[in-house]
This record gives sequence, C-alpha cells and structure tokens, in this order.
Amino acid sequence: MAEQIPFSLIEKLLMTLGSSIYGEIGLMYGVRNELGKLQEKLSMIKAVLVDAEEQQQRSHAVATWVQRLKDVVYDADDLFDDFATEELRRKTDVQGRFAGQ
Repeated sequence: MAEQIPFSLIEKLLMTLGSSIYGEIGLMYGVRNELGKLQEKLSMIKAVLVDAEEQQQRSHAVATWVQRLKDVVYDADDLFDDFATEELRRKTDVQGRFAGQ
C-alpha cells in the first residue's frame, strides 16, 4: 500500500514561510535568507513528490523514501508550531510587563 503524501501539510508550511509574520520574524532574528531558502527547497520537494507519488507503487525504495520524507514534513510542521508558540509566549510576556508597569 502506498504512503499518503501530506501535500496539504506541505502547502501549509509553504504558506507559513511566505507569510509576512515569518518574514518579520526572519528579519528580526537574522534568518530571513534561510527561511527563503527553506521555502524554495520545500517547493522543490513538493514537485518531486508529485512524481514520487506515482512511482512508489512500483518501487519499494521510493515508498521508503516517501515515508522518510513524510516524517520530515511532520517534524517540520511540529517545529513551526513550536516556533509560533514560543513567539506568542514572548509577545505575551512583553505585553504583560508593559501592562503591569
């Protein structure tokens, strides 16, 4: 049985990376170029996955590769969620300090 490729999750990650919020965060932390490179790589991976989706039916190696890449996509999604949570926590802490003064 072929692995389901999480195209919707990849699309969500691409949209997240392209958002103005992540652009500002990237600029603030000096990683804007790296986020742009990550977005380009994720776009390329998505294109390769379209082909891999068909080939995994015929190749055990491709099916294994798709499973590993799927795991990486889920890990990346978790990382972005953690990053967003931390950024929200920091903003809340800063706003709480200003409100408490």
